[in-house]
Amino acid sequence: MSKLMINARTTAHRPRVAGASGAVDAAVPDVPDVPDVPDAPRWARLAAKAAVLSTVPSGVWRIVFGFGVPVGFTGATAAAYGEHQPGWGTVYCVVLSALTEALAFLTLGLVRPWGRVVPRWIPLIGGRRVQPLAAIVPALLGSVVLTVLGMEGLFGRWAQNLADPDSPRGFAALVMTAAYAPLVAWGPLLGAVTVDYARRTLWRRR
Repeated sequence: MSKLMINARTTAHRPRVAGASGAVDAAVPDVPDVPDVPDAPRWARLAAKAAVLSTVPSGVWRIVFGFGVPVGFTGATAAAYGEHQPGWGTVYCVVLSALTEALAFLTLGLVRPWGRVVPRWIPLIGGRRVQPLAAIVPALLGSVVLTVLGMEGLFGRWAQNLADPDSPRGFAALVMTAAYAPLVAWGPLLGAVTVDYARRTLWRRR
């Protein structure tokens, strides 16, 4: 009898949610306590995904280059790269590409719950709420830096690099340009998503 009473109490205190049909479903799994803020709008979710994808083409090109695949460089530049690729140059290209993609991936945190509450599986800080400014300030600074670099490359630096006699020519130059061109959008996309995150987490409280 006592076991039945214990089970009844446990069931009564277990969180339950209504399913799509309106009926009460199984117990809710243990999830972090997400602060009550509006969900990100559709445009912000799409912008965050676009920011992540903007770094993929250049990362793939860089890794291919790092493994010594000819991408169009000639002369002394090609010889200098060839001394370390494959080799330490390969490690550098892979690590740089992975780090770039990881930083871009953080943009998704601005439109998903794990950007407001640290996932429980992360040691020491798992389950803690993210202070909005701790995400907003670095994201805005990163957006400014990336936007400036992107504009600098778009309006001069990239053309100067291609003007080098050892730089890729023809189709190889077109491929390299196509791989790096999406990076111009990374900064503005990150900035737009950050402003929306601030709107939902900071401005809403005022």
